[in-house]
Amino acid sequence: MNIGAIIIGDEILSGKRQDKHFARLAELLAARGLRLAWVEYLGDEQARIAATLKRSLAAGDLVFSFGGIGNTPDDHTRQAAAQALGVDLVLHPDAEREIQARFDGQADAVRLQMGVFPRGVDIVPNPFNRIPGFRVRDHHFLPGFPQMAHPMAEWALDTFYAHLFHPHPTVDKAFLLTGPNCYESALMDLMERIVTSYPTLRLFSLPSIGEGRQRRHLELGVEGDPALVGRAMEDIRLDVERRGIAWRWRE
Repeated sequence: MNIGAIIIGDEILSGKRQDKHFARLAELLAARGLRLAWVEYLGDEQARIAATLKRSLAAGDLVFSFGGIGNTPDDHTRQAAAQALGVDLVLHPDAEREIQARFDGQADAVRLQMGVFPRGVDIVPNPFNRIPGFRVRDHHFLPGFPQMAHPMAEWALDTFYAHLFHPHPTVDKAFLLTGPNCYESALMDLMERIVTSYPTLRLFSLPSIGEGRQRRHLELGVEGDPALVGRAMEDIRLDVERRGIAWRWRE
């Protein structure tokens, strides 16, 4: 199951606010031996959000969507989700109970609008202020406020996806390579051999041009099972030494 994130808000695309969801979600997943497969940033445009959701729903991905589930005119995520699902919007009874509890039974129609969700979904409880999000078909729709959304995402992971967790978290190790032959095209055969020899590992190559007196270097490494990572890194070390390339461990 691929895991994706949809981060919604004109204020993020315009630069008025900095996204805090991507980094935190990546941390939550890494702590459970999981990782993101994709991330999309979208503005507050219902048609585009609906098209994105329709595609991700059809793919069967596990998705966390942040933002746009409020009841102001610039919030379109609930409507877009209903459009993608082909259902109408209704006041969810569990959401109504949570909102009424939040406002001591005095929630008016405007406040209850925050519990109007696509028909057939389940709520995601909000420990911060009891205004819930919702979930359907492995898609979780959460507020844009990090202090609300991140505990809700963590709850969803631990409640529904513990069977996906890896008991032995992956590790990544890398060398910083320097020298005249330290460029990706010169090491393509080495990288292809490592990928073939260790198909369960993820190889990464990050070149740096360098600035000022800092020398050009290449960060070359692998990520995955600790035992296999150690073997792959030894193979890489022997190969780069044979080529006369200087190396040191990445800190």
